[in-house]
Amino acid sequence: MSVSRCARLWSRLRYGGAAVLRGRAAAAGAFSTASNDGRDAGAKAPDTSLFVPLAVSPVVLGPAGDVGAELTCPLNKSEVLKVLNKFYRRKEIQKLGSENGLDARLFHQAFISFRKYIIESNSLTPDVHIILNDICCGAGHVDDLFPFFMRHAKQIFPMLECMDDLRKISDLRLPPNWYSEARAIQRKIVFHAGPTNSGKTYHAIQRYLAAKSGIYCGPLKLLAHEIFQKSNDANVPCDLVTGEERICVDDEGRPSAHTACTIEMCSVNVPYEVAVIDEIQMIRDPSRGWAWTRALLGLCAEEIHVCGEAAAINLVTELMYTTGEEVEVRNYKRLTPIKVLDQALESLDNLRPGDCIVCFSKNDIYSVSRQIESRGQECAVIYGSLPPGTKLTQAKKFNDPDDPCKIMVATDAIGMGLNLSIKRIIFNSLIKPVVNEKGEKEMDTLTTSQALQIAGRAGRFNTVFTEGEVTTMHRDDLVLLKEILSKSVDPIVAAGLHPTAEQVEMFAYHLPDATLSNLIDIFVSLSQVDGLYFVCNVDDFKFLADMIQHIPLNLRSRYVFCTAPINKKQPYVCTSLLKFARQFSRNEPLTFDWLCRHINWPLTPPKNIKDLVHLEAVHDVLDLYLWLSYRFMDMFPDTSLVRDIQKELDDIILIGVLNITRLIRVSEATSGTLAVPDDFPLQRTHIGDRMLNTEDLLQTDLASSPNDAKGPGQRRARGSKVLGHRAGGAQVEPSGRIRGPLAARLIQQGLLTQEVLKQLEREWLADKGGNAGDAASNTDPKGKKRK
Repeated sequence: MSVSRCARLWSRLRYGGAAVLRGRAAAAGAFSTASNDGRDAGAKAPDTSLFVPLAVSPVVLGPAGDVGAELTCPLNKSEVLKVLNKFYRRKEIQKLGSENGLDARLFHQAFISFRKYIIESNSLTPDVHIILNDICCGAGHVDDLFPFFMRHAKQIFPMLECMDDLRKISDLRLPPNWYSEARAIQRKIVFHAGPTNSGKTYHAIQRYLAAKSGIYCGPLKLLAHEIFQKSNDANVPCDLVTGEERICVDDEGRPSAHTACTIEMCSVNVPYEVAVIDEIQMIRDPSRGWAWTRALLGLCAEEIHVCGEAAAINLVTELMYTTGEEVEVRNYKRLTPIKVLDQALESLDNLRPGDCIVCFSKNDIYSVSRQIESRGQECAVIYGSLPPGTKLTQAKKFNDPDDPCKIMVATDAIGMGLNLSIKRIIFNSLIKPVVNEKGEKEMDTLTTSQALQIAGRAGRFNTVFTEGEVTTMHRDDLVLLKEILSKSVDPIVAAGLHPTAEQVEMFAYHLPDATLSNLIDIFVSLSQVDGLYFVCNVDDFKFLADMIQHIPLNLRSRYVFCTAPINKKQPYVCTSLLKFARQFSRNEPLTFDWLCRHINWPLTPPKNIKDLVHLEAVHDVLDLYLWLSYRFMDMFPDTSLVRDIQKELDDIILIGVLNITRLIRVSEATSGTLAVPDDFPLQRTHIGDRMLNTEDLLQTDLASSPNDAKGPGQRRARGSKVLGHRAGGAQVEPSGRIRGPLAARLIQQGLLTQEVLKQLEREWLADKGGNAGDAASNTDPKGKKRK
């Protein structure tokens, strides 16, 4: 028997004859790993662009030598290269690859890797060496390489080996089955449907307070705090649970029978008599909708009271049909009338007490609030990134009948969670930036649902206004607003879902070398949902996963860090998360001292708008610390100290907001040619009845007299036209540079008033003494010396 024949026989015996099978049918029959056995007929084809190939290093000659070469002979690599290229070009092989899960993209990538492995290896495994030698000698067929090619493809694309398992893990078609404890009881579902200010939530809360045990699930910390306060005020002991805070009212730490929480924090394992799910229409939210789906399907309560828009009735009814539960619908009408006015505001001179101007960008907030205060009126300011305490303080200031502040400028952050005494809502614009289901930011016209939610804040029940009014700033927008509000709200057709930590861990078990971001991508690509559900946007999760990928963390910890509720558009907050994760990975506790060094505590009141934005970001960093502290208590140990400085920071931010128009002036001045002095005190340094220690304040804001602004009766240009507005000979150019005499420039910036200028002149002349008369006689009215 020849050496070559012995080698082939040895190969067949060792590898079960599979290595040298010829022909497509034999190869497919022996090595097909992507057969449809056990696969759902409707399985979705994976997005193979998400399959990242793993590197397979060429084999270096080991101590045992080249066994294949000893059994046959050394390979001629140039001949081998020709064989491999012929293998790649065969249509039959490409078709067979497709049947085994390799589309054109994967087939090409797998072949490039396979060829590199063969050519660059000093010693191949005996079976591969023998097959290549046979083909080169004419004793074999190129198709015989297919089993070894597939074996290599599974090494670089491990998901090919376990595609059926991955499909089963990512099958999201039966979410009700995830909550066995909820399915074990027959729940009563009551839908309280109605517009804003219709009393729907009030009636649900009354049932919640009367129950032996209950849980309230709301979309905002402010709402959870409100129910927490109401419950305890009504002598119904209630705990508070949010992502960043836990308050147990029992002195010994025993949990109360009632809990108010943000919806992401609700427990689906604790039994309750009554559960309230507020703002159910947010089940369609592209980012957070999964939390409402989880609460609706998973809460273990005898009664589930759902509150929200009537547009969600059909969806909730269909979802409950899949759980075998019926829905009782209770409809409510608005308690106070609201009407759309026939005239737009057109000018800020036409503002009245109780007005709220709604803007959709911070720049508009800054511009409008400054123009209002330049007319001698105070305004409260509320926008999304402000801390909850500052929002509540501004709301209280606006609602206080004895406070001179009667105007509010706000974003749609007032749409939920704040009780405001508003007479008239004025839309500064009807264009709002939104994030679509793909995570892309778009500028789009307000939807009917959004417009109704915001407009409904006017004329609320139990305020001084018995009727609400709605209009726009600009006349052209009024027709569009009426059109938007006249439409019916589009019905909600799908509920959000999100991969759980357990599902991701199971994915990682099959794909241990994949990054978390890649795991999520593949999960979403393979996931199957029925028509009642959609997979929520995971872009923020993937952004954080990519950002901390290089940090050594176990999968569960990595997942938790990636679910942190931060705004990825805030670089400082993202950098802080990165530093937190790095410190955590070293197993070094993030102490209070460490955190203070990171945020440069203590902080001072803002000098300009940029400083105010930074302080808001620092507040978010402290929120992030507290959020992580409840997931990793031993690594984030100083929660009480952090909460103390967060309250101090809240006060500092409030001072900035109270002086926001002065911060805007400083920002504009420093962007031009005029230097801003650092010794002007803040105009407002009070929070309630408490005065902040002025030695602790950074005295860099501009104090301006009421006389430096035009009176309410005088009209000023609004919006971008303010840039060209002249005052006392000074002009602000579009570039931001300020031209004109020095005194006029100082007056324009609010650094001087006419009265102060005259006083300075008198003091200067008095200081000159005897030369005063000469100085006065040698100047003309324009300040030029006479010759």
